[in-house]
Amino acid sequence: MKIHEYQAKEILAKYNVPVPNGVLVNDPSEAQDAAKKLGTPVVVVKAQIHAGGRGKGGGVKLAKSPEEAEKYTNDIIGMTLVTPQTGPEGRLVKKVLIEEGMDIAKELYLGILVDRQTSRVLIMASEAGGMEIEEVAADTPEKIIKEVVDPIIGVKPYLARKIAFALNLEGDALKKMVPFIINLYNSFIKEDCDMLEINPLVITGDNRVLALDAKVSIDDNALYRHKDTAAYRDLDEEAPLEVEASKFHLNYIKLDGNIACMVNGAGLAMATMDIIKHTGGEPANFLDVGGGANEEMIENGFRILLSDENVKAIFINIFGGILRCDILARGVVAAAKTLDVKVPIVVRMEGTNMEEGHQILNESGMNFEIGNGMKDAARKVVKAIQ
Repeated sequence: MKIHEYQAKEILAKYNVPVPNGVLVNDPSEAQDAAKKLGTPVVVVKAQIHAGGRGKGGGVKLAKSPEEAEKYTNDIIGMTLVTPQTGPEGRLVKKVLIEEGMDIAKELYLGILVDRQTSRVLIMASEAGGMEIEEVAADTPEKIIKEVVDPIIGVKPYLARKIAFALNLEGDALKKMVPFIINLYNSFIKEDCDMLEINPLVITGDNRVLALDAKVSIDDNALYRHKDTAAYRDLDEEAPLEVEASKFHLNYIKLDGNIACMVNGAGLAMATMDIIKHTGGEPANFLDVGGGANEEMIENGFRILLSDENVKAIFINIFGGILRCDILARGVVAAAKTLDVKVPIVVRMEGTNMEEGHQILNESGMNFEIGNGMKDAARKVVKAIQ
């Protein structure tokens, strides 16, 4: 689950990670009071959307007076902000964060994430703060410091000092960076984050160390442990069909093609999309009904798939285990009749009660195509839309 910058900073503050003072504003009429409350000669008006690169798109402005803060807030709230991470459609801005201005002496990057290669937490740091870390990795990878954390030991002062020295810090800034890194790691672990990025992390003219920006993603599977954090979910920032799918415990991700994919299991979903591409087609989505799907879930899955006007065919690829093939087949037939599906449907099923499932499809009176394995089914669904 992604959260907004202001929400991320609320979490960080709980773990004594220094962040700038800020006020969330939902209406331009609140901006002047917010700027006056902060009491600094300069304030920063920052659009709150689930995407980076906001400054390049005009979503971050420096205001030198409360009146200017109101003007920029009025400009930003209601705008459709386009950044490299939003795609060309952009995101509608509904709120801004107004923060105190900073006397910035140095900008750094600090990120913590789960590293799949080592199955451990990885801390990444760089003196190239304020830049996209992907650009730094591509152009000057030697500027990125990487430290793998032992899960038993965690981040001790010696490791934090090692990172601080590698960032060429000294004096008060170095001393303050050590607890900053330790507290940041503690917030990452205790809040069940899968990614936490501070870009930029700033050293001020008076040697304060602050998280000027914060981007946090939290493991959905751990939200039952964090009821307060779960309330941070902003449905306006998520794709409507993905929100609808989550109501029925379905995992859905929209893509750009025209062949809808209904599968059970994320690994099978990836393989299905790969074979569609390999056969010359383009997947329209990733819909995982899971292992315990029933007829109602399958019908809801169909309805969500067909809500995408780009879908020209449906490829159902199921391995029958907990979800038996006969149950799947009944659900598919019922959904196709209820929703009056007009697009071609190709079904590939293997596993428990496969023969019975095939019989149900063949006797349904509907024009299902049955694939003999994944490759054959992929060819049939691509051919169906050609």
